[in-house]
This record gives sequence, structure tokens and C-alpha cells, in this order.
Amino acid sequence: MQQGSSSRVVCKFGGSSLASATQFRKVRAIVEADPRRRIVVPSAPGKRDSKDAKITDLLYLCHHAASIDADFSGPFRQIIERYEEIERELGLAIGIAAQVETLRGEFARGVSADYAASRGEHFCARLLAAYLDAEFVEAADCIVIGSQGMVMPETYELLGARLADPARRYVIPGFYGRDVEGRVRTFSRGGSDVSGAVAARAAHAGLYENWTDVPGMLMADPRIVDNPRPMAEVTYAEIRELSYMGASVLHDEAMAPVREVGIPVNIRNTNDPAHPGTRIVSRLSPEVEKSTLIAGVAGKTNFAMITIGKHLMNREVGFIYRLLGVLEHNGISIEQCPSSIDTVSVVMDAAQVEGRVEHVIDELRRTLEPDEIDFVPQVALIAIVGEGMAHTVGIAAKVFGALAESRVNVRLINQGPSELNIIVGVAPEDYARAVRALYAAFVN
Repeated sequence: MQQGSSSRVVCKFGGSSLASATQFRKVRAIVEADPRRRIVVPSAPGKRDSKDAKITDLLYLCHHAASIDADFSGPFRQIIERYEEIERELGLAIGIAAQVETLRGEFARGVSADYAASRGEHFCARLLAAYLDAEFVEAADCIVIGSQGMVMPETYELLGARLADPARRYVIPGFYGRDVEGRVRTFSRGGSDVSGAVAARAAHAGLYENWTDVPGMLMADPRIVDNPRPMAEVTYAEIRELSYMGASVLHDEAMAPVREVGIPVNIRNTNDPAHPGTRIVSRLSPEVEKSTLIAGVAGKTNFAMITIGKHLMNREVGFIYRLLGVLEHNGISIEQCPSSIDTVSVVMDAAQVEGRVEHVIDELRRTLEPDEIDFVPQVALIAIVGEGMAHTVGIAAKVFGALAESRVNVRLINQGPSELNIIVGVAPEDYARAVRALYAAFVN
């Protein structure tokens, strides 16, 4: 059956979707249920249960042990047994144990951590390609990763040529590619999401399906809000804001390759393939746009804040420049930077200043000569995100009214010029109560 390239669907399957032979069977049923699903991107096998180990974690453990000349036979045996079990239960005979065994000598010779970790996806893709009767595509031949961890432009031509036949089915391992010198290089953890998006763009796919163990995205954290409403649709911009603030279904950087060319993403559940999941699109459908003012509420509690006050700061040329210079000198990146006429606050990941707060503040005092400087070791940030907020009167009133009714004190307020979100900072002990109040105000 000939398929036009724009009608093809790229399917990325997460580690939980490939943790066992049973999960492999679910994957094949999903792929074969739609003839457009021609390109499959697998992660490494994940946990089968809460007591199990992820293959990638075992590989890192083996690599570390080998690097200090320690015995890694135990975790290495676990890796081989997992792949052997999948191969045996699926009735395959590709000699996966012998392929994995080659790693033992490679560890002893001192391969890179990236190479070691990449083998989880590599061997999983070998098994899956055989099971789907598909063509295996080596990611290191086609995906080029630059020094900053970003996909190099030549990737799309290389990979597009490799995936050119619309009638064939391909399996390409996720999580890794190569650097400009040809060495295996991985994305950050969760990077198989990026690999799937890269494959979708390279193949000019009509849809990128991201199969995981949840039925799409929810409008709030279910550990905090009881039975939050699922999202039927969300825009690229909304999902970027929500992912950054803790909604962790999709890897942060996985949006860029498909967003730039307008390929929609569908987050689906391998264990419930009939569920439509969440679609990530350029523009919401009219029905979804009318159903709620916001896309969701998300947040994190791991921030710290430095507030600097100085009279007539607004007239002091270069003040913010010098402030940022101190932070750059100390390797500190800024998450938020709300300001007023005579004060400015910088919010950062608390881990970045752990153990060296006094040094950083001392340098700020010498460089800026402020009237006052204050450090808040813990602050939680909550984002209320929605494309429709920019065109709706009373959004801010609803936010602060809900927080006031719940007796939550707001430590920080910030809203970007796009008006896509409102971010509030609260004490960590008020975080859960604030999230529930905001969700109730907009959704219930």
C-alpha cells in the first residue's frame, strides 16, 4: 500500500510501553491498527513494576562501575536477562544476548557514558524491528547533535533520505545520535521524545504520536487536585509553559522540531489505545477554545529568590547588566526576573546557589552597592496558562481572588508580554492549597 509522506505517522513509545514482551505485543497491535504508522521510535525498556530497574539506569551503573574497575557483573546480567526474556517470549531469534555481550568488553575498554546509555534504545530497537518486520535505522548515522545538545540542521536531510520510502516500515532508536566528530551522543534524559519529533519532521509526517503510560495530559497534578480534567487539545505554546513548570508528560525540547513546521502531536496511552489522548496543535479548535479559559495549572517548589533594592535604581545605567554579570560569573541561570522602580528580584533553581549563597550575595553587594538585599531560600512558582487569557477581562482578579479566599500570601507576581500565563510565587507550605484554589476557580 503506497502512502504519501505527509500521511505517515511517527510513533514514539516510552520505556513503560516496552518494559516486557506483553508490552511489545501491545505496541505491535497499535502499529498494525493504522497503516499510516510507518516510523517507530522506541525508548529503552523501563520498569515492569515498582521494584524493577530501568535498563538505562542499569547501563549507567555498569559504566560507572567499569570506570573505577569495580565488578559490574550483577547489573550486566540483569540487562542480558531482560532482553533475552523479551526475545524468547516473542518467539524471536536474533541473538540478542550475544549482541549485548559485546558491551562487556566495551565497558572494560572505557566507552563514553553516552555510548553506554544509548545501548538501551539500540538493543530495544533491534528487537522491535525484528518483531514488526521493519527496517532498523541506526540513529548515529542520521541524527547529528551539536555541542549544546541541539539537533543540527543537516539531520533532517540525512534522516529524511533514510526514511524516504513511504511503503516501508522503519524502527529508529530514540535518545541518541552522534556529534560532529562521529561519536555517539545522547540527548538529556527523556530525549527519545526529541528523537520522535526529529523523525516526524525529517519524514514530513502528518502526525507525531507519543505513546506513554498516561491517557494524555491533565489540567493539574492529580497528586494535588482530585480527578483533574483531561486536556483534549493544547497549543504548542501552552504545553511549553506547562512542561517548564512541572507538567512532565513530554520532554521540554521535544516541541521545537515539530512546532517549527506545524506537525501536530498526539499523546496516547499504550495500555488504553482507544482513548483519544491529548492533541498538541498550533491553534485550538473552536469547541475546545470555548470550553475553558485556561489550559492548565502547573508549578514547582524548588526555587530560591534574591531581591535587591536601591533608591533611583531606574536611573542607574547598567544596573541590571551588572546584576546579570554577577550571576553569569557564578554560573547561575535566571528563571524569572520581576521588577519595580527601585527593586528587582531574580528567581533561580535553589540547587544553583546551594552552599554558596553568602558568596553570591557578597559579590552582589560589592558590585551593585544596594540599599538592601534579601534572600528567600525556598519559593514555589505556579503558572496559570491559557491562550484565551489575553483576550479575557478579569483573569488577574480571578487569580488573586481565589488565592485570597484560600488565605495564600503571594510573594511574587509575573506576567509575560504575550499574556499567555500569569506566574505567582508562594511559600512552599502554601503550594498545594494554592494550586487547588486556582484550579477550582477556573475549571470547576
